[in-house]
This record gives sequence, structure tokens and C-alpha cells, in this order.
Amino acid sequence: MAENMMPLIGVTACRIRTEEHAQQRVTEKYVTVIVDEAIGCPVMIPALEAGMHPEALVRRLDGILLTGSPSNVEPQHYQGTPSENPAEHDPARDAVTLPLIRAAVAAGVPILGLCRGVQEMNVAFGGSLVQRIHDDTGKLDHRMRPQVPFDWKYRKAHPVALAPGGLLEAIAGPGPHMVNSLHGQGIDRPGARVRVEATAPDGVIEAISIAEAPGFALGVQWHPEWPRPCAGIDRAVFRAFGEAVRARMRGIAAQAAE
Repeated sequence: MAENMMPLIGVTACRIRTEEHAQQRVTEKYVTVIVDEAIGCPVMIPALEAGMHPEALVRRLDGILLTGSPSNVEPQHYQGTPSENPAEHDPARDAVTLPLIRAAVAAGVPILGLCRGVQEMNVAFGGSLVQRIHDDTGKLDHRMRPQVPFDWKYRKAHPVALAPGGLLEAIAGPGPHMVNSLHGQGIDRPGARVRVEATAPDGVIEAISIAEAPGFALGVQWHPEWPRPCAGIDRAVFRAFGEAVRARMRGIAAQAAE
């Protein structure tokens, strides 16, 4: 594909507070997976509490990747109980992503949410989150494995059951599929229009889509971007996202040429 035809895919950043200047940070694995698997050109979307305009972003971007993050969505956005550790939150990111998700879905801009990203998608449509899955009786401990070599943290942890006839099953096939697990919280009550696409053996929601969205709108709770090279359901998710992004780009170019 010619460089001037590469789709622009926005990649959400996190605001990192320090004693000096704050930083906008995107882990490199998220930008390289856009290049390697979605075949697009990544563009950082900074986490700023003011000055960001969702409508302007969706007019100029061909797709949006909602990245994972150590931070969690602030409970005030889903009427949750106060967090045990407020330092875990990134209010600037929430200020950008929640309205951006709604604007992107309404405009038909393809959107893919990973880990924190799938939680943001649910909250954006009125859903709620459980803050500590591992405290619930009968639930697995879905958190990142401590005190193991780095790549072991991303090893496959459990299977997922895909909803028959859903978007994810159409993308990846019925399975079986194994995924990694590096999250402490997850989806509790699905929001309006949120359709459950996959669950873990303990019932934790592992993937969602947005019903009646005019474009691709999928979120997964695991981290399909690592390890590399992507394979199986992980590669299928990024390839489907990339195809949707390029289809939108071609459609807009065709309209402009008319």
C-alpha cells in the first residue's frame, strides 16, 4: 500500500504525573502492532482534560485503538464506590476517551479497545465495572502474574467462550481460543447497546461489541498485542480491525472524488 494511502489510526495515551513536567505516554507495543498487524500509521491521542475535541478527531482519523494501561477508569463515571487507591486513576485520559468513544461509534469510525480500553467502551455506554475481581468468591485471579520473567506475564492463562453468531466468532471462528490475563478489574453490568462477545470460565466478560454501530466496534479484556508475532485470535482481531479501517478510508476517498 502506498504511504499516502496508509490509514491514520489514533492510539490513546496516558498522562503520567511526575514531580516535574507531566508526560504523555504510549507503550511502544501499541504503536508497533498498528504498523505490523493493522497495517496503519499510528498517531498518538494525548490525554488532556481540556482542549481535545472528539468530533475533530473522528473527522480526521480512520480508526482508533484504545490502549491498555496500569490506570483504571475513575468510579465516578459509573456510579461506583470510591477507589481504594485514587492514585491508580488517570482523569485526563477519562476526559478524552469516554466522549471520543461515543463520537467514534456514532460516526462509524472503527474502534478497538484493549484491556482498559474495553472497560472504557462499557462505561462510555452507561455500563459499570467491578474494581477487584479477585475479591469475588468463585472468580479467577485475572491479575498479571507477579515475580515471573517478563514474557511469562503474557502467557495464555485461560480459555474464552465466544458468543455464537457474534462479531468475534465471525472474526476468529468458534475456537477453542486461549488468551492471556493481566487485569484486576473488569466489566460488571454491560451498558446500553453493549453486547457480550466472550466470557472466561468464571463468567468474567472478556469481549464486547456495540450493537447497531455503523462501523467496527470491538473491545477485548486481554492483551492481543503481545507477545509477537501475533497469532490465532489475537492476529484475527487486529486484521479485522485493519480491514475495517482501510474500508472506511477507501469509502471516504471515494466520496471525496465524486
